[in-house]
Amino acid sequence: MTHKVTGTKKILVPTDFTKVVDYAMDHAVKLAKTQGGEVYLLHMLSDMDEQEVTQRRLDAEMQRAKAIESSVAVKSLIREGKVYAGIGSAAEEIGAELIIMGTHGMRGMQFITGSRALRVITNSDIPFIVVQERGLKADGYHDIVVPMDLQRETRQKLGLVAGMAAYFKGKVHVIVPKESDEFLHHQLQDNITFAKKYFGERGIAMEAVVADSGSGGFVDAVLAYSEKIDADLIAVMNMVGSNIFGVLGVPYEEKIITNTAMIPVMLLNPANNTAGTTGWSFQ
Repeated sequence: MTHKVTGTKKILVPTDFTKVVDYAMDHAVKLAKTQGGEVYLLHMLSDMDEQEVTQRRLDAEMQRAKAIESSVAVKSLIREGKVYAGIGSAAEEIGAELIIMGTHGMRGMQFITGSRALRVITNSDIPFIVVQERGLKADGYHDIVVPMDLQRETRQKLGLVAGMAAYFKGKVHVIVPKESDEFLHHQLQDNITFAKKYFGERGIAMEAVVADSGSGGFVDAVLAYSEKIDADLIAVMNMVGSNIFGVLGVPYEEKIITNTAMIPVMLLNPANNTAGTTGWSFQ
């Protein structure tokens, strides 16, 4: 899928008309305001005969979004099809550069339930931010936790993270698993060195943390650390079958997304390019 970047930054918010979408809209509208962007609310229908009723419900949600920040343009989209494929297609259609989606924690929703979460995300090359019932703080994404594993592709998320951290005058917390194997330990240290240089060149504060556990307990360690520092965002590279989270399987992916501290999670799919190449940027 080839993503085309357009002049006005666009954020797509899928909605199922539940309360958690209000929080997704809160993040989307506030981010759009910082960038002079616009927000699109999307609902996927299995039967277009319901379009008229759906539009009325979308109009009501648009009004709630406008109440958060009246200066941001909010538009609506109704598309027919499967949720997991439709979100990526709609985002591509409008040239969205970021997708912000709500989840009801471990209760699940039509968008985030088990493997369907990954199907939604892997059907788009656009960054996702998944939120629970927690709005965007006044100082934005100030403390961002970045788990880094042994895969070189995980470095690609640093560009978007750097932009966010710079814009919000925040701090990046890079966390790696504890490895006793000398070769693996050296690889992880290389990633930390890379990150320090990358963020240092951009004047961004960074702290490197080695988890108390190895790969087997890394997910829990990331969540515990994120909760300890009251992180505003966890940035994860989605590489099912390759990265530490992916190897552990869907329940661990869902554990990150639906963490009990309700910390928003940004997920990116690896691209065949250099570090820092994503659609969304903070200027």
